[in-house]
Amino acid sequence: MPNVIVLGAQWGDEGKGKIVDLLARDADIVARYQGGANAGHTIRLPDGREFVLHLIPSGIFHPNVICVIGNGVVIDPVALRDEIQMLEEAGVSVKGRLFISHNAHLIMPYHKMLDKASEERLAKQHGSVVGTTGRGIGPAYEDKFARKGIRIVDLLDRQSLVEKLRENIAEKNELLKKFYESDTLCDVEQIVADYEVFDQEMDPYITDTALLLNRAIAEGKSLLLEGAQAALLDIDFGTYPYVTSSNPTAGGACTGLGVPPTSIDRVMGVAKAYATRVGNGPFPTEIEGELEERLRAAGHEYGASTGRPRRCGWLDCVALRYSIMINGISSIALTKLDVLCGFNTVRLCVGYERKSDGKRIEHFTTDLRALSNIIPIYEEFEGWAREDLAGVQIREELPANVAKYLAAIEREINVPLEIISVGAGREETLVASALV
Repeated sequence: MPNVIVLGAQWGDEGKGKIVDLLARDADIVARYQGGANAGHTIRLPDGREFVLHLIPSGIFHPNVICVIGNGVVIDPVALRDEIQMLEEAGVSVKGRLFISHNAHLIMPYHKMLDKASEERLAKQHGSVVGTTGRGIGPAYEDKFARKGIRIVDLLDRQSLVEKLRENIAEKNELLKKFYESDTLCDVEQIVADYEVFDQEMDPYITDTALLLNRAIAEGKSLLLEGAQAALLDIDFGTYPYVTSSNPTAGGACTGLGVPPTSIDRVMGVAKAYATRVGNGPFPTEIEGELEERLRAAGHEYGASTGRPRRCGWLDCVALRYSIMINGISSIALTKLDVLCGFNTVRLCVGYERKSDGKRIEHFTTDLRALSNIIPIYEEFEGWAREDLAGVQIREELPANVAKYLAAIEREINVPLEIISVGAGREETLVASALV
């Protein structure tokens, strides 16, 4: 198996966990390169058990696979500890198979407080919010780029750690008290003590993961690089400011792991057969009312990390083409095709029309003003309301109406659908022969 990046090609929640779990059977290492515990990758095992992972890579269920959390991930110690314990109690071995970058930044208690206070202030002043998970991800990245972050390696020097924390907490308390009119932190020693315990617990997992990965590449081992969130939420290439705080795009895999771009063989994008979005921000193909409720119910579209209902809409090929372009995606894993069973009509967005002058737009833009001035152009397909995709083993066995829909998607995005998911389980997947 070549070295492959697997990333979300829409607004997240595409089912990346299942695809990474599926591909991990042929990989030596699965590495997570960005995001934090705001991600939720759901995996259903052949025995029916279902797991939601927030930090640990989705290859952990394959006993011969090494899993890596890279320097680009911001780590919540409590979430990581709970996740390791959950897996160990379920009989999934983690020790000796999970490695965490010593350069990864830590989420501190004040990051979560600032995250929540910021959203509350936006709601009061503007009546709208970005829609974060409140888990401190954004503020942790802010400190990282302001050169004020606490890395795992910083836990080794207690005196330096105390000095950094005292300075950070004093600054954050001023911000919380005077700007956000919120509660503050005062017990530096307790925070230091808590994180020293974390350091002791995590010590067996901590290493120089960039060195580990590059040695593996030199030895000819195969890497599967896993992103969280998705391309349209990228801090640089997403619908800013309604984005995440890191780079889920393919470039983020290199900076988030220390892996050179010349070692990447290909990029696979993951997209749903329809589209969803959590939180605020533009969503050109969003549908409303009873039809959206039906789609949400059929797809169980509630956040794996937050439980929030997801906004639902039709598959947007304009946005998908943009993701393919900026990431160099060579194939798509299409998920949740089975969710569209039962709909009499299925729509596919193939272009945009500008409201102001009726001009057709073929290219996606992250300019919010421009996106607010477009109307989707749809191609309609007769649905497969009475068809059941259960038991389908190869693409050629799919109903004729499904085949027409898939062919139209490939025509519009100009890359193949290499994987087609027709259910939540590993076995409910149609895989191109080249990947078998």
